[in-house]
Amino acid sequence: MSIFLFLLLFLIVPVSPFSSPDRYTKSHVSSHHQEYLELAHPLPSDFLIPSCTHQILRHSFANTINSPPFSTSYSPPSECLPPWSYVSLELRAECKGEQYDRIAGLWLGGAELLRTSTAEPTKCGIFWKVRKDITRYSSLLSRSDLNVTMMLENIVNNVYTGVYHVAVTFLYYKENADEDQSLVYHQNSGFLREKQQMGGVCSWQGLAGLYETPADFIIPISDRGNRGSWFRIESESDVYSQGIRIPRNTYRAVLELYVSFHGNDEFWYSNPPNSYIETNNLTTGRGNGPYREVFVIVDGKFAGSEAPFPVMFTGGVNPLFWEPVVGIGAFNLPSYDFDLTPFLGEVLDGKVHNFGFGVSGGISYWLVNANLHLWVDHKSSKRLEAGSVVYKSPRLKIKRREDFKLLDGSFKVQAERKAQFGGWVKSSAGNLTTVFSQDYRLKSSVNFVRNGAYKLVKQKVKAWREVVVRNDGGIAVNRLSVRRIYPLSVITSTQPGPQRKKDTYLLVTNVSRALSERYSHGGFSSLVYNSQDSRGWMEVRDHSVLSGSALTRQRFSYRDLFKCYSRSVEAADG
Repeated sequence: MSIFLFLLLFLIVPVSPFSSPDRYTKSHVSSHHQEYLELAHPLPSDFLIPSCTHQILRHSFANTINSPPFSTSYSPPSECLPPWSYVSLELRAECKGEQYDRIAGLWLGGAELLRTSTAEPTKCGIFWKVRKDITRYSSLLSRSDLNVTMMLENIVNNVYTGVYHVAVTFLYYKENADEDQSLVYHQNSGFLREKQQMGGVCSWQGLAGLYETPADFIIPISDRGNRGSWFRIESESDVYSQGIRIPRNTYRAVLELYVSFHGNDEFWYSNPPNSYIETNNLTTGRGNGPYREVFVIVDGKFAGSEAPFPVMFTGGVNPLFWEPVVGIGAFNLPSYDFDLTPFLGEVLDGKVHNFGFGVSGGISYWLVNANLHLWVDHKSSKRLEAGSVVYKSPRLKIKRREDFKLLDGSFKVQAERKAQFGGWVKSSAGNLTTVFSQDYRLKSSVNFVRNGAYKLVKQKVKAWREVVVRNDGGIAVNRLSVRRIYPLSVITSTQPGPQRKKDTYLLVTNVSRALSERYSHGGFSSLVYNSQDSRGWMEVRDHSVLSGSALTRQRFSYRDLFKCYSRSVEAADG
């Protein structure tokens, strides 16, 4: 940073943090056609040759705002019919011009396969690739009566010129598709053992073992609207549910929840309370404080919740941070797993039951939908016996403290929720009792100084989930758990721009965050650690970055019983 800029930042009169947006586009010119990427662990199938590939979608998303999603029919390739050992999804995209980042979703028969967002393009153009293991959706992938649907709302006019060109391909792998390669990988890193334990791994493991054998049925809990299959949650009073008749011979049920946050809640972890906004007569809609919780209900009964991981899209805070290495989860947003097997005793009566979700503290807007995975007993067509044994009161403990005078002040939140649900199901596999436990704790602070021009946000979430299955004798026949820690620190310092440019301002920004996730399933365990540290500055007019400098350092590492993988990158000024 030059001496001139240093003096400029700290000697001139500060401005309100709410006089500037948190999302930007890049107006500076890049000198070359650039590939963007998100650091992640390679999929096990990346080391194999696919038995066949099938391009299911190719489309250009131009001025698609308020238009229905793109849809086309799907059938599995005739030369490579199920069963498959793996199925992978590969999305390739490219764009050039001026454009915001955009959220996108891909659905098969209304069930979401991928939640992703776009990188912000440059005038010379950018391109990127996303790969995801979708083997868990095999029951849908084997059908020929469904449509593939993709939603990417974009605006193209004389200012925003970027058109997103997208191609999606499915890669199918048969058992022993390439025995030589599979054997080499097995010898080097325990491929077959890993495959038996947890299948595909990316930067977010989740409760992957729940899908070790793909479900027999996947029922989407999604919208039928013309703006994508996600429900649009505008406030904390919005609770969406869908009536579903569960097959009577279902012995296991898992809800997979997809979530993303936008508008006034895109940076919910930095929002001040409404009292601060009202006292200072601010016009911003970014309020309700810095706590959010996504929850699941069954017939109106609480069935689990999650403090969402704070994904940053490529236009957020400082878009110069995210070229060409994007933020954690930006290309492959995490989904959240809830084992609903303990509730089967209440829903196997052949009647319609409501499965739904909402966002505590949420404001406009959140995009949420879910897939209900069901496993049925093929040896019995009759109603299975099932019942509930544990339902511990899932009360939320939350403390809020605020202390401010005019635009300066601090706001702190501490929240904790513990819950446990247990139920038994008697099937041909025996009388098995499943207990699903969760515990998460959140600490958050938002501080404003220098008349609100300097903003410091800190958040730390610790989350633990466990699923234990016991037989009649009380012996655990299956146990899996995941522990996550994700700390976040965001610093922004807003200053007026150089005097010769009355309509610009300067923003100094620092972002540090990490995701640490430990997964265990039986005797198998693995650890993911993913950290990013970004710092820089930019000169801004309205929403456009005119100039600036940025440095991002990231380290990704994965370790299990058989192998380890690590990658470190540093990106400076694109």
